Amino acid sequence: MKYFRNKTDVYIKEPTVVTLGKFDGLHMGHKFLFQHLLQFKKEGLKTVLFTFDRPPGNEIDHHLHQVLTTNPEKEYVFETCGIDYLIEYPFTHDVMEMEAEDFLVMLMKKLNIKAIVAGEDFRFGHQRKGDHELLEKLASKYHFQLKIVKKMQYLGEDISSTFVRREVLQGNMEIASTLLGYPYFIQETVKSGNQLGRQMGIPTINILPPEEKLMPPNGVYISKVEIEDQTFMGISNIGVKPTVEGVHPLTVETNIFDYDQDVYGKKVRVYFLSYLRGEKKFQSLEELKNQVNMDIAKAKEYWSSHRTNESYYGNITNA
Repeated sequence: MKYFRNKTDVYIKEPTVVTLGKFDGLHMGHKFLFQHLLQFKKEGLKTVLFTFDRPPGNEIDHHLHQVLTTNPEKEYVFETCGIDYLIEYPFTHDVMEMEAEDFLVMLMKKLNIKAIVAGEDFRFGHQRKGDHELLEKLASKYHFQLKIVKKMQYLGEDISSTFVRREVLQGNMEIASTLLGYPYFIQETVKSGNQLGRQMGIPTINILPPEEKLMPPNGVYISKVEIEDQTFMGISNIGVKPTVEGVHPLTVETNIFDYDQDVYGKKVRVYFLSYLRGEKKFQSLEELKNQVNMDIAKAKEYWSSHRTNESYYGNITNA
């Protein structure tokens, strides 16, 4: 996959099929849409996923909109989808003010578009005035193929980034996993900590979520950790270390089972599988240690009974 980020001088000579959207969190609905996108490869078209380098809402209402997937995470998840080009285009003031048809004409010149695949709720252009009905008119006018894809549903509700976001914020990690098709995760570089876990005989790795990353509620989670090409079981605490004196930034602190290697400075992915309990201030480090050992026991019991993730895909239907 070729990846363009924060560049306006993007030009593709090969004929392409393009899908456009925010694509925040690659969920099962997106994957269903990609199935239709990839069908056009049979016609010799290169597949392009076009999105913006940051949420448009950041510029429109001057407020930070947290995301399910940061840009580095997005590159990782889309690598596995069979897409030829991932474009994260700068969302500038000029782009924000561009009328829907003008925006599409610009893309056609840059990307040599022969087909477009879009969801039925896709909106584009200034004030989001462009929709699938306008796309149908423009397809006739500019002679490109158009495929409008219906939503998938889970338990009677459309699968969307909004749905995923709601479940993550409520700590419903199993439902979030079902909607995504994989457990919700954070990808960051391991930072040095205060070595408190090691002093208690329970070593941990620490990562600091960027401010734009949407995090589940503070608390303890059963987790899975990927380090390079290896996968480990563990437990993770999201929080601010209330038992330790002082002010601490929001940190994901993970104890990796049966692992004691130096990973400082390495990129890791921590997947949040299931919520165990809320963050708590303990009266002593000994009390904290006892609770963490109980958390570890519960996590290992969970792992012994969850050998597959077959349940992730139940009750998902086409709308």
